[in-house]
Amino acid sequence: MKQNKLEKRNLIELIISELNRELDAVTQSAKAAHEAATHEESKQEDSHDTRGLEASYLAGAQMSRIEALKKTMTALQFMKVPDFHVTDAIDIGALIDLDSGGKKIHYFLASQGGGISVLFNGMKVQVITPQAPLGEALFGRKVGDVIEVEGQRTSREFEIIGIC
Repeated sequence: MKQNKLEKRNLIELIISELNRELDAVTQSAKAAHEAATHEESKQEDSHDTRGLEASYLAGAQMSRIEALKKTMTALQFMKVPDFHVTDAIDIGALIDLDSGGKKIHYFLASQGGGISVLFNGMKVQVITPQAPLGEALFGRKVGDVIEVEGQRTSREFEIIGIC
């Protein structure tokens, strides 16, 4: 896996684009929840009627999600994109190839945005953060290292086979 800074910047732009799609969906949902909370039919009819209150809680939670998405997009836009060599330790900005049971998988280590997956140069790349169990296990490791990540019921072994 040989990628240059420009190609990794393209990966980051794909991730930001995916976040933008989610932002649009959450924004529409927040608008709908706000309208529901302030609509005439949401006025409390008796002490047990909580429709308006529930809609306002939902709108508030969605507004928090909107702010988190914006913060993540900003962090990614201004993220440094270092070049990594085969002997370098894994750090933020690394595109990592792993082998798990003969299956090659690709991860991008970022400070934020964990869980997002994009199709990049014909391969599925998932964003992980150092706070995630896999990200924590990979941080500071090198090509050739084998790590084990404990799940709730199982553990998985990964061999680091590439970094850029």
